[in-house]
Amino acid sequence: MPVADYQTYCTMFEKAREGRYAYPAFNVTSLTTANAVLKGLAETKSDGIIQVSTGGGAFASGSSVKDMALGAISIAEHVHRVAERYPIYVGLHTDHCQADKLDNFVMPLVKETERRRAAGRPNLFSSHMFDGSAMSLKENLDIAVKLLERFQKSELILEIEAGVVGGEEDGVSGAAGAKLYTTPEDILEVARRLNVTQGGRYLLAATFGNVHGVYKPGQVKLKPSILKDCQEAVVKKHGKEARFFLVFHGGSGSELHHIHEAIDYGVVKMNIDTDTQYAFTRPIADHMLKHYDGVLKVDGEIGDKKAYDPRVYLTFAETAMAERVKQAVADLRAEGKTIFKI
Repeated sequence: MPVADYQTYCTMFEKAREGRYAYPAFNVTSLTTANAVLKGLAETKSDGIIQVSTGGGAFASGSSVKDMALGAISIAEHVHRVAERYPIYVGLHTDHCQADKLDNFVMPLVKETERRRAAGRPNLFSSHMFDGSAMSLKENLDIAVKLLERFQKSELILEIEAGVVGGEEDGVSGAAGAKLYTTPEDILEVARRLNVTQGGRYLLAATFGNVHGVYKPGQVKLKPSILKDCQEAVVKKHGKEARFFLVFHGGSGSELHHIHEAIDYGVVKMNIDTDTQYAFTRPIADHMLKHYDGVLKVDGEIGDKKAYDPRVYLTFAETAMAERVKQAVADLRAEGKTIFKI
């Protein structure tokens, strides 16, 4: 099925919130990692999201070019073509983009979508994240409001963050001593500023102790009840229709009961990157260690082409990453929940 259009994408999030499940959103950096996500989603009959970060886009464009927008476009074009072979819906999203990179990453992609729409073609991406968490809430929302006004004209969904996710992921770091817990006051200000944009749709990454990176289970101290407090505050002020569609960042090391609790409070999207990076790399390392004398021309020998052909070990990597995708789908209660109908 083609990449989800705007109405389908909105329906996905609405059904997830109603059904108390969430979509896994996987960061990809290449055609192979994108294919792994599609494989895992299809095998679990789950819709999902493929996303590209600034670093991922730069990598995908090649080490000589390092153009984050160009790399993201390349991956998105591939997904648009290949997704048609899978009986699921997939959204295309860009991950953490801070203010100083908007003009070189998100805005070129928005302009590309605007050009495509003018030519009668579908949007390139489904949604984009602006990460203004390092700024004051006012500065964050000043930019977010302008983005949302432009996005809604092209049926793009905006994702923002209120509060700071700790740790470091793909060059984006949470500052020491930063505000790791979003407050009801923050939430109400987000609603006040953004809900005035008619037709604007957005996702909110509210923080409740989330930390980017890799941690052993139990080391990350989450307080999902913060999400409940925030949702109750906005419902009390603006009514049930104002409830947020929430995003869970920094999920590595989170205990399953915390993930499920967060979903119960309105999380519809959970970002996954660290765990799939490891899943992809582990079988490559295994292959290299088991076939050391095949992948290297040791002591003047010729090696074994069947061992050092990248297609061999990258197929192992794709398969292993797809298995981790399937685990994420199960953890988020999304198995068999695709809204695609044959």
